Amino acid sequence: MTMTRKMFNGALLATLLAVTGLVSSAFASSAVPFATDAFKSAQAAGQPVLIEIHAGWCPTCKAQTPIIERLTTDPKFKDLKIFRVDFDDQKPTVKSFGAQMQSTLIVFKGAAEQGRSVGDTSETSIGALLDKAL
Repeated sequence: MTMTRKMFNGALLATLLAVTGLVSSAFASSAVPFATDAFKSAQAAGQPVLIEIHAGWCPTCKAQTPIIERLTTDPKFKDLKIFRVDFDDQKPTVKSFGAQMQSTLIVFKGAAEQGRSVGDTSETSIGALLDKAL
């Protein structure tokens, strides 16, 4: 059986759409830049929230990123909102969270802070921290 060009292109398009859907759903919980309105809205909705105090030059922050991405592919974190606060460019926001340094992770369940860690790169303990937001 020969496949026509039209059938081949249709199959290729379907495959690309499927892969795109898998990739985008796998990173549905990727961090977005911190915005006060979005954060307050997530809190008001009672959503679990992770605040990442992050610096692009920080090796610990760079180590935390793939761990958080890996952990948040778990379906239990599908509603987790992740906001990244730039340690260098958002100093007032860093201060408002009481963070002293980059690589600080803070979890909220609605408006209530549930826990925080600083400089942690253990997948197990970061996972336990994220669980506190649920």
